Amino acid sequence: SVGRRRLGAQPRPGGGLDARVFDVEDEDYAVKSLAGVGAVLNAAGPFHRTALPLARACLQTHTHYLDVTGEIGVFESLAELDETARNADVMLLPGVGFDVVPTDCLAAHLKSRLPDATELVLAFKGLGGVSRGTATTAIETMLGEGAVRRDGRIEHVPAAWKTRSIDFGNGLESAVTIPWGDVSTAYYSTGIGNVEVYMGLPAAIIWQMQMARYFGWVLRLPLLQESIKALIAAGAPGPSARTRASTRTVVWGQARNRGGKRATARLHTPNGYALTAMTALRAAQNAITGHATPGFQTPSRAFGKDFVLQFEEVRREDIAGERT
Repeated sequence: SVGRRRLGAQPRPGGGLDARVFDVEDEDYAVKSLAGVGAVLNAAGPFHRTALPLARACLQTHTHYLDVTGEIGVFESLAELDETARNADVMLLPGVGFDVVPTDCLAAHLKSRLPDATELVLAFKGLGGVSRGTATTAIETMLGEGAVRRDGRIEHVPAAWKTRSIDFGNGLESAVTIPWGDVSTAYYSTGIGNVEVYMGLPAAIIWQMQMARYFGWVLRLPLLQESIKALIAAGAPGPSARTRASTRTVVWGQARNRGGKRATARLHTPNGYALTAMTALRAAQNAITGHATPGFQTPSRAFGKDFVLQFEEVRREDIAGERT
């Protein structure tokens, strides 16, 4: 098929790499194809289709599993396999891209600064566009619905449920809650049971997101979904090299304890897709070279809260006295 030919051609630019093309839903074939493989880095989204079948195959072949998902459901599903993965001496490490390496590392850093924190708020701005995979995932899983964590449990809330003003470094800007992966992962990384994630966006776009509460069901109609996906597939695969090189992302986070004490910090990174390529590759290299802890992991649990700081153009700053 055309898909198989395209996949088979992927390793050629790197030179000397082998290709193994298989259907992840064919478990027996997937297990045979993974024989002798030390680690898998899954970049085939939407991950609610591919993560579990591939992870289950990895458990049978004792292959460490990594991916670049940001889907809450995927994180939660893989977390349920923690004991099985430990028994198989396999690491399950989803979210080794921009979802969720920088936010997860910042969450762990804030927890270290405020060990008794009970609330965590994370936010970011400046993605510089989205890829086909991200857009397709949003169409399939995110329309009209948000998520937060309350008292340790994930709660589904309306789209654009809450707004607040956040200082990403140039004064207060509008931001809105989104169902980002840290709603799941930050709990495992920090033990903090109340988590919200925001994205910095113009007020006009936030209003459009709020309207999705009412017409999102229309966009979920199968025929319309297929039409939208066709438009996505016909467009650019993602931000151009020029865009990736010229845009930066800022991550903001704040932890608070029951007494009202706060710890606040920012993390400055390259474009999210550029950072994903760096962090995902390094995470896979770590897994292959023996730096893999069996069981379900998050980036900060696997490699430490400062893992993200080793990459070029990434810097962290603690903020004193902020009360947003």
